[in-house]
Amino acid sequence: MMPIIKLDATDSTNDYLKLLAKETELENYTIVIANEQTKGKGQMGAKWISEPGKNLTMSILIKDVQINYQNIFDLNVAMSCALMRVLFMMNIPDTTIKWPNDIMSGTKKMAGILIENTIKPDGSINVVVGIGFNLNQTNFKNLPQATSLQCITGKTYIVEEMAILFGASIKLFMTALSMDPKSLWKLYDGALYKKNYPSPFEDKQGNRFMGVIKKVTPEGKLEVLLKDGNKKHFEVKEIKMLY
Repeated sequence: MMPIIKLDATDSTNDYLKLLAKETELENYTIVIANEQTKGKGQMGAKWISEPGKNLTMSILIKDVQINYQNIFDLNVAMSCALMRVLFMMNIPDTTIKWPNDIMSGTKKMAGILIENTIKPDGSINVVVGIGFNLNQTNFKNLPQATSLQCITGKTYIVEEMAILFGASIKLFMTALSMDPKSLWKLYDGALYKKNYPSPFEDKQGNRFMGVIKKVTPEGKLEVLLKDGNKKHFEVKEIKMLY
């Protein structure tokens, strides 16, 4: 069994786990879950808003990961595929990965992943993976692009059970990553949201344009085919897809 630390409330499960890992010798794949997260974080400082007690806010520590830093996006691929595997086993329909690592059901977001890395003196990396997953929340009045498992299936989910399922899948996919990263990239590519469909985008200057997602590069950039026939690569936060 993976060790699970349960908190009533914390600013951020990622921050809590990173600090604890510095102060204490934690077991690999230690999980932290919080009933309420007051300063939940998304990609690049975005806020993750969740109704207390209704959803899964968890972080998991993966110790001593041996990976070249130029392949660091492989971790995003592995984590996204690990969550997708659980949803596939639960027969959740129409699930895809929205670059870089949001989990979608149809055109609505179910989950987000935030990966934070600490490079150790020996070159290995301690990885803290934060997952915000909408389980039982059904009121998304101010979040029209969000959904939850309960909205999709009508069932109620036990937060700790879901944390264990995701933790076990992450452990499995970290092993797969060390053995055959190409197969994980194939899964990720096959599950990419809106791949090969014309979609509206906006760049960080606010310019809107149409483009077609072709793939994600090994460095984690999004390759978009533009109307003029050119392909352009975008970093995270250089571009956003308009729903």
